[in-house]
Order: sequence, then C-alpha cells, then structure tokens
Amino acid sequence: MKRQFLISLSLIGAFSAVAESYDVVSPDGKTVVTVSDDGLEPSYSVRYNGTDFLLRSPLGLKTNIGDFTAGLNIGKVRPAKRSDSYALNNIKTGKVDYEANTSDFTFCREDGTPVFEFQVEVSDNNVAYRYVMLPQKETLCCVVESEATGFVMPDGTTTFLCPQMNPMTGFARTAPSYETNYDLDDSMGKNGWGNGYVFPCLFKNGDHGWTLISETGLAGDYVASHLANKSGNEYGIAYAVAAENNGFGSTGAQIALPGGTPWRTVTVGETLAPIVETTIPFDVVQPLYEPSKEYDYGKGSWSWIIKMDPSCNFEEQKKYIDFSAAMGWDTVLVDALWDSQIGYEGIEKLAAYGKQKGVDLYLWYNSNGSWNDAPQGPRGVMNDIVKRRKDMKWMQENGIRGIKVDFFGGDKQETMRLYHDILADANDHGILVIFHGCTLPRGWDRMYPNFAAAEAVLASENLHFSQAMCDAEAKNAATHPFIRNAVGSMDFGGSALNKWYNSKNEPGRGSERKTSDVFALATAVLFQSPVQHFALAPNNLEDAPAWAIDFMKAVPTEWDEVKFIDGYPGKYIILARRSGDDWYVAAINAEETPLKAEIELPGYKAGEEIAFYSDDNNLNGSLKSVKADKKGRIKLNIPQNGATLLKY
Repeated sequence: MKRQFLISLSLIGAFSAVAESYDVVSPDGKTVVTVSDDGLEPSYSVRYNGTDFLLRSPLGLKTNIGDFTAGLNIGKVRPAKRSDSYALNNIKTGKVDYEANTSDFTFCREDGTPVFEFQVEVSDNNVAYRYVMLPQKETLCCVVESEATGFVMPDGTTTFLCPQMNPMTGFARTAPSYETNYDLDDSMGKNGWGNGYVFPCLFKNGDHGWTLISETGLAGDYVASHLANKSGNEYGIAYAVAAENNGFGSTGAQIALPGGTPWRTVTVGETLAPIVETTIPFDVVQPLYEPSKEYDYGKGSWSWIIKMDPSCNFEEQKKYIDFSAAMGWDTVLVDALWDSQIGYEGIEKLAAYGKQKGVDLYLWYNSNGSWNDAPQGPRGVMNDIVKRRKDMKWMQENGIRGIKVDFFGGDKQETMRLYHDILADANDHGILVIFHGCTLPRGWDRMYPNFAAAEAVLASENLHFSQAMCDAEAKNAATHPFIRNAVGSMDFGGSALNKWYNSKNEPGRGSERKTSDVFALATAVLFQSPVQHFALAPNNLEDAPAWAIDFMKAVPTEWDEVKFIDGYPGKYIILARRSGDDWYVAAINAEETPLKAEIELPGYKAGEEIAFYSDDNNLNGSLKSVKADKKGRIKLNIPQNGATLLKY
C-alpha cells in the first residue's frame, strides 16, 4: 500500500490526494478530523488546537449483506465547502450562519467495489459524520445490524454520563425513557446499568477541554443509538436493546440503498462555551416539510405537577385557564385522564372558555399501544393512524394548540417511525407536539416545524415524587445546560414557587423545595424550550413575592442568542440569553460554599439599569436596581441552592 499525505488548502477548504490518511480541517484551522484506512481498517480521530480529543477510533457497519468493518480502503475523496444561514425561533440561537469544510470518502473492498461513503463536515469546534451505504450490484436494501463506530478517549478523561435504563422496568414497565441521573466526574471503563449511556454524552479531556457526543438527523428512517463502553478508553455506537417495546421489533435498521445513518456529532472545546452554545444538531439537517401554519409557542400552566391526577377535572382546569390569563400566558396543558374525567364534550367547552380568555389548550395523550402497561388515557389513539387523525381533526376544529404524547416504548426503528408519523400528521392539522417519556430529539427542532420540545430528562415530576430529587435540584439544574439541553429543546416543566409540592402549599405535606424563589426564576432562563408549562399554581398569585410573579409573567421562551459565561457540570452555571434587545443572566449554585464571581455582562451599555434578583444566605430573595462598573462587570455572591438573575 502506498503511503501518501494530505495537505490542507486553506483557501478552498480542500486537500490533495492521499492513499491512507486525510485531514478535514475546520474553517478556523483548529478542529481537525483525520480519516484513515491504515491496515485496511477504517478509522478517524479528532484533534483541537493540536491536542487529541478522540484518538484513532474504528469505523464501519455490519449488515445482513456483508461485514463492512475491515478489509476496506479509501477510494474516491470529494472535498467541498458547505455554508448555510437559517433562522429558527425555537432553538437557543435565533439566527445561525454555518460554515464547514466537508469531504465524502468512498470506502471500497480491496477489489475496488464501493461499499459506503463516509461523509464528514467539520465546522469550528464541531464534527458531524454519517455513513451512506451504497447499492451492492442488484441489492437495493439491507438491514444494518451493528456498527464498529467508536470513540477512543485520551488517558485521564473523565465522564459525565446518563445510564441507559433497563427496558421494561420502572413505572408500568415504561422504561427506557432517558430519565436517570447523570454520573458526574466518573472514571472510564464503566457501562452504566449494563446497557451503556444515552445521548448526549459529555467527557472532560483532562486539563485540555471537553467533548460532547450526540446524534442528529433521525426521521423514522433508522434506529436511535446510544453509547456503550467497549473496553477501557473506548466507547462505541450501540443500537436499541432487544427487550425494548416488550421485545417486539428489530434492534437494527432497515434501509433502502443508497441509505444513510443519522449524523453523529462531536463538539470539542478548551472551555465549555462551545458545548453550551453549539448548534451542530441543527446545522447538518433540513426541514422535512413546510409548516401548515405559523406556529405560536409561548408560556402556560398545568395543574398536574402540583395537584396530580385529581386536578384533571373541568372546574380545576377552568381555574387554571383563569390563572394563565391572569399571568398573561396563552396556554394550559390539560394532562392525563382528561378523556375519562372531563370528556371530549367537556374539552370542547374548556377550549371555548379558554378562547374567551385568550388561552389555548394542550392535551396529553398516551402513545400506547402495546409496548408497556401505562394505563392513563387517552390510550390507543396516537399509535393508530385512523384514530390519531380523527382526534387531530377534532382538535383542529376546536382550536387545540398542541399535544403532549407520553410513554414511548424505546429506541427501535418502529418507535422512531411513530414519532415521525405523529409529527407529520399533527402538522397537517396545525398542531404543535411535545413528547414525554421519550427519546432524545435528534435535530427535530429544525426538521419538524411543529416540534415544540421533548422531555428526555429526569424532569420536574420527580421533584414532586421524591424528596431526594428536591435535595439534588440545584445539582441537576447545573448539569442540564451542559448536556441534555445543549442539543435540543428540553421540556422540564419547572420553576415552581410552591414551597411544598401539594395542592394547598401546606407545610409538611409532600416534597419540600430546597431551592430559592430566585432559583425558580433563573431556571426559566437556564432551561431552553420555546414552549414552557411552568409549575406555578394559582395560589402563587397570593403567596409568592410580587417581583417573582412579575418576572414569570414576562420571561421570554424564545431566544436570539446564548452566551456561556462560567460553570461546571453539577456545581454551578452562569449563562446569558438575549431576547430582542434584552439580556438575561442566570446564575445558580449547587455547591456548599457560596459562589463568588465577578463577571463581564454581554451587551451591557454603560450606565444601564439592571434588575438584580438575588438571595441572602437564608435564601430570601429580593429585587433591586443596580449598575455595572465602567467595564461592564458585576459581582455575584450566591449561596447553595440559591441564584442570581439579572435583566437589562
């Protein structure tokens, strides 16, 4: 085999011909992907600013028409540049200008027969790649059974990972649902609870920086994958577990040829800013269809988070419509059991009442089906195309704004098709979609114009159910912006102002919230989702501080810009978001010692008044007006479980 070397050409973002090893370099020259066929074994590696972030890692696919993980060399190489500018009001950044250097590598058998293309895009701090399996003579379809795709970490790497749940466990055998705690600052070589880890996956490369790995571009045409430890420093792509969906359905992916895998994304940086601010999940995908209308996102309330199942009755939902109207919010989420406790005619009356108040409804649905035992209704509707479209037509006729679909069965391809079908049918009827008890959204914020958000996190209901989760609320809240919420809209349903999780906010009943009121406000900024159903309750109009209610009335849910200022997963975070001309800076502290910091405020104009929400050492919050110094800096002093929030 001939040994040749690649020379990057910065003017055209391409490179010269090579036989064994090629570099694809980001526009700023710092992120470098090396693709190789050394020893007839496909591999790649990632460096940033001269430092290894992924060591030589394997590539390849195993299919029912052949094993394409070895005995391959690089044939054609097609370098190019790609640029894209797009605007979205449902992600962390309103307008994105994407620039990447790309290359398509055709891997061939030793006899020269093309097998697959390995497509790579490298932008500043980001790598995205996928396989496109090619036809094999007259064979125009195949099943991809597994992948060799790996991620080999440098020595000294530590992990920030969320274990994949064991299938058919948990409430009503509804797992997996991406609802477990992250293990932070852990060592390599583990495999979670035995099934690996869900995307996204965060790694700390010693003192050199950070690596975030995830997946995007999945539209019902592939199985959703996760990460499993192979041995020591090596992690690899793993497909759905056989027991998911009650054991029904293939664990692999059925594709037509040519046919592609989802994109796998790798974001690297010397700080956490590229991780928090990345838009790579959306940069490499395109909308799948035109929106049937202009969708409105916004804020709303829901009774279930505080008052649980009994609150899903006609009179209580009227009270929550009145509450949303009093807050200036435009929706109410009517949760599980509305079909039996309110009924379709009752929902029609509620929708009409809400219209009078300027408040639309979201309706909860069970995704089932036959894959778990979740009994809540409406059940057996969203999985049946005839029943689904009938209900969606009825919702459209009654002005229902959206649906929240819960309790999905796993990550097999047939379940991914169900997500796809629900979204497409809902768009036909002008309905927004939130998913719960679900998989990670993989680029869906851009791919599906009516996708609003997904849970895929241990969300606010667990604060109601568990005092331990309340005790760890600050730790978890200081984790999500770095991992889960970095790659897609996150429906958390938080910002509770009740001190106690019970219907009357009575002391000693239910879980006790350990975080401050300012903390609750800060998470409304930290947790990004264009649709927010906050955990406030009507009693908060009387028992919460006026400054807190006023803030929650006005806080945006759509953002134009995000800036990471400082933080560490599970310890603290200081994050800025811009909506129009207004900047919001949210800072929370999970550590036992107070967080003391001096920060420079993005976009601050000299002499500008700042609304400064802060906590004292006893977590008593207050609002005052302050100004930054001449250099636009301000000092923070935040106790454990407390926060500081700035608006200017």
